[in-house]
Amino acid sequence: MYCLAGLLAAHGAIAAETSVRAVTVAQGLKYPWAVAFLPGSQYLVTERPGTMRLVGADGKVGAPIAGVPAVATGGQGGLLDVVTDKDFAHNRQIFFCYSEPGEGSSNGTALASARLSRKQDALEDVQVIFRQTPKVDSGSHFGCRIVEASDGNLFLTLGERFSEKEEAQKLDNHLGKIVRIAKDGSVPKGNPFVNRPGALPEIWSYGHRNVQGAVIGPDGRLWTHEHGPQGGDEINLPVAGRNYGWPVITYGENYGGGKIGAGITAQEGMEQPLHQWTPSIAPSGMAFLGSLRYGTAWRGNLFVGSLKFRYLDRIVLSGGKVQSEHKLLADLKERIRDVRQCPDGLLYVLTDNPSGRLLRLDPVK
Repeated sequence: MYCLAGLLAAHGAIAAETSVRAVTVAQGLKYPWAVAFLPGSQYLVTERPGTMRLVGADGKVGAPIAGVPAVATGGQGGLLDVVTDKDFAHNRQIFFCYSEPGEGSSNGTALASARLSRKQDALEDVQVIFRQTPKVDSGSHFGCRIVEASDGNLFLTLGERFSEKEEAQKLDNHLGKIVRIAKDGSVPKGNPFVNRPGALPEIWSYGHRNVQGAVIGPDGRLWTHEHGPQGGDEINLPVAGRNYGWPVITYGENYGGGKIGAGITAQEGMEQPLHQWTPSIAPSGMAFLGSLRYGTAWRGNLFVGSLKFRYLDRIVLSGGKVQSEHKLLADLKERIRDVRQCPDGLLYVLTDNPSGRLLRLDPVK
């Protein structure tokens, strides 16, 4: 099993009043964005400036892994999410997304597949399997979270690039969309817009702003969260073919004040969020806890990082609604960029700064 270090740190289920202690696994990471777990208690970490690194079981941060394509860095762009294939132990395949340079100063989110070399120092057979169109001259709103569903298809979240928010309502582009593709980049037959003239067939849902959290929930459905403007960050359960409203409806307002569009929060044919945060917490990273490593009360809770307020949000759900929220790690005063559950059941987070850390959350009675 992966993450054997965690097995030594915490064994078995414990009391419901559990709190957590943040243990530094690795440090000195430059704006780390995502972590994936590898066999032998190793970790694959992306750094936004364009590097991917192997972190050993001893916490040693390796040299940049060779083979990463050219990345458009700057603003919110760079090397972003990474996930391992469910059959990684046999095929060594990974998927990663990044801001890809275009003509001039344009760029756009791209999704690539690759095989991690046996020496774990290079990417082999790198193939770009999806490119967001059109590319835009912007350093904002790339989205870029990847989820592998139970059927093996991939969900990829795509921001509307900030300057092009009206495009989120149109089906002839990838701005402000969630797409679903097969691992070879082809379009699954069950996608909702496959047979609609003028619509891109890879689109799963639309009307999104900047989705930086995505996970398959215990119910088997896709769960996401997205950044609102000034207020109105959202949790959604994107359903095939549905419109999630941005920028026609929102619980936020323009930066500095003032309504967006008509200033409405609901309209027929547009979905309401499961939950919204006002003021915005600037969410990033998303994980459900499926283990009993922190006690029965935490099992099934949703965990979301806050960049703005610098804490990890533990969200208690009941009846399909948010019942309560609990701030963790606020004493660290660090931006939380990613949160993942290791296969051994423990939670790990990445902190977002020039010397970021990979932290393991050990349960404490």
